Amino acid sequence: MELSEAKKLKMYRDMWRIRQFERKVDQFISRGDITGTTHLYIGEEATAVGAINALKDEDYISSTHRGHGHAIAKGSDIKEMMAELFGKRTGACKGKGGSLHIIDTSTNNLGANGIVGGGIPIAVGAALALKMQNRDEVVLNFFGDGAMNQGAFHEATNLAAAWNLPVVFLCENNQYGMSTSIEKAFKIKDLAKRGEAYGIPGVRVDGNKALEVYDTVLEAAKKARNGGGPSLIVSETYRWKGHSKSDAKVYRTKEEEEEWKQRDPIADFEQILIEQNLLDEDKIKEIKNEVDAEVKEAVEFAKESPYPDKDEIFDDVYVDREVEL
Repeated sequence: MELSEAKKLKMYRDMWRIRQFERKVDQFISRGDITGTTHLYIGEEATAVGAINALKDEDYISSTHRGHGHAIAKGSDIKEMMAELFGKRTGACKGKGGSLHIIDTSTNNLGANGIVGGGIPIAVGAALALKMQNRDEVVLNFFGDGAMNQGAFHEATNLAAAWNLPVVFLCENNQYGMSTSIEKAFKIKDLAKRGEAYGIPGVRVDGNKALEVYDTVLEAAKKARNGGGPSLIVSETYRWKGHSKSDAKVYRTKEEEEEWKQRDPIADFEQILIEQNLLDEDKIKEIKNEVDAEVKEAVEFAKESPYPDKDEIFDDVYVDREVEL
């Protein structure tokens, strides 16, 4: 499916929206304005934006602890996201979920997850429900390379393959599971080969190239939607920041970081759009200024919003009525 000019510009804007949102969050985390921890998506923008734009709006995603980029690409309101990080009542989860647990049912985002690999069986469960109801939607499941060695990955992927469920497994291989490199965690170099064990296609893509991710996910989603079952996609990318705010990154070199930054996914996509005459210096400046204004507005909204009352602590935790089974 050929991408329209408007869709390409939207993808470019969303990539900048993710980066600027994360940069602002990084500032607040470092100053202690946002408590707890967070896992930033800077450097991986092409994977979320390329993959999610290959879906239909009504399709579902399940996310990870590094989930801000997924939520933004799926269409979440960044004002509600920022308010959630500040623990405010106006947040996406009323200030109770924080960075690791943003969920947005309005965009069919089944949620981020603080458990490594925790979103994989959730995605498969959702895909099973869709198949049982004879619905047309698919589920795109994001997870990291570290989750690929969890039992949940094996069990859920095997079940999805055996039952031919409409789910696309997308591994964001950012080269490190916390501080453990993929060379130490895996005997194989191409993680996509694991698809062979489940009898499903496995493909490896350059996760810093938005259009390559888009094309690959589009094909996998079409296959799943037409009853062809799941696929495994491994998106090779890199997180520019540490695993979390407490990560000193002593396990990797400055040279390695700089080498990956030279492959900036936003710069790569920007150059493509310039060559296609969709961007010039004025348009780039306009988009950046608009995104900066959106992020500033989100910060103001979050800071001005109230905290939840103490008596709200048990709201939305327990079912307050009898349920007939």
